[in-house]
Amino acid sequence: MNEMACYLRADILKIILPDMPVIESNYQAQYSQYQLPLGDLNLVEWVIYLPTDMLPADIEALGRTVFNAVNIWRKTHISRSIDSQLRSIDVLVLDIQRQIDTDTDTDTDVHNKSCKKNPVQRLAHSFTDSNLVEGSLVDTSASIQPLQAFGWHDWHIHLNKLQIPCELWRFLHYRLGQSQQDNKDHITNSENDIITGFLNVADFFAPAITIDNALIKYGLQNEPNSALIAMSLAQKTNSPTKQMYQQHMAQAAALWSQLSMQMLETVYKNPAAFKQKESLEKSSKADFSHWQQQILDESLFSRHELVRTLYKHPKQAQQLQQQGYVVHQHSYECLGRHYVLIFYGQDAEGKHGKSAIRPNLAKIALDVATRLPMAELHHVVVLGIDFIIEAEDAFMDIDLWIQPVNPMTQRERQLTKKVQQLQQSNQSNASEITEDNKKKAHSNHLS
Repeated sequence: MNEMACYLRADILKIILPDMPVIESNYQAQYSQYQLPLGDLNLVEWVIYLPTDMLPADIEALGRTVFNAVNIWRKTHISRSIDSQLRSIDVLVLDIQRQIDTDTDTDTDVHNKSCKKNPVQRLAHSFTDSNLVEGSLVDTSASIQPLQAFGWHDWHIHLNKLQIPCELWRFLHYRLGQSQQDNKDHITNSENDIITGFLNVADFFAPAITIDNALIKYGLQNEPNSALIAMSLAQKTNSPTKQMYQQHMAQAAALWSQLSMQMLETVYKNPAAFKQKESLEKSSKADFSHWQQQILDESLFSRHELVRTLYKHPKQAQQLQQQGYVVHQHSYECLGRHYVLIFYGQDAEGKHGKSAIRPNLAKIALDVATRLPMAELHHVVVLGIDFIIEAEDAFMDIDLWIQPVNPMTQRERQLTKKVQQLQQSNQSNASEITEDNKKKAHSNHLS
């Protein structure tokens, strides 16, 4: 869950669940609240160490006991307003482990246990929500959304497949709807079936299409994104190419994660780089987390487009690579986030050379922010990209600047843009007048 670490709202809280006296000394539970882009994820992770002779039926009964206990706990300890109830999802992850070494200290941290030589065996199990709710003592028709339960293996398989906070959120909403429908129809789908269904829904690309239409409306695109059209059409028609597109998006998402971590690590080593106005004495943890979120808040398709833009560079004309160039790209997850990809020229001293551009990333970001006619704009992300070729290997060195943008109405942005155009026109006219005066003075001197 590395990508979700920057969304953690507060410190992880160790909790004691009510009505569990029999196994109280053999379990650990902790609560984490993640403020994801689309809402709050309230996560309870529950680990229990069972004797080797416990029967499967007893384990299932234990799962229901834990489900009841967490349901009771969350209603009294998770505070939420009426407005935030629809933007909040509660998840229980059950991690059931058999004790192998009876001398193992159950109070030791779970991470330390995993470092020992097979002290416990983690059981692969699935608790379906319908089975848990069936024996639940809690009123599931309450105003808050039902608690969703996962076995440890299922939860981490989902995290590995989705990787992305916004996609995880949408999956949990989809799963909740499927679970409620299955309960009505008395159907029990496996976790694998549910996540496969989520990735294959016909409107999977609907958020990206909405943003694509908005970009056309603002005049930032002349026509719909061709890749988005192809992928969404394959999704709706269940074309054989759909699986290929899903594989491409998964690969791009993993690569974007890797590149993001590299960029952020470089920034983290230089806290002054992401300090906007605060003094260096202030804590930079919140600032850095905010930076992280801006480049990790991207969907599968949005990451696909960003990585595709990066990997078009080697196919560009040699002259263009030599000179350097700029590509404007937009987030397909959030209309308020815009990207400027500056591919450094190979001539280090040229106009688009690394030495000329790198010190001015912040100025470039502010200039772009002023020129964009979008009221929704809130961040401009500038990437300075240096393609380095050594022997037969090629890799990227990327400079990062993320510029927050003050809220402006569309009218204010348009007026600001017009003022800039007038200033540039005046400067151009002044230059022409100066040049004419020089020519006249030179002519008079000759005569």
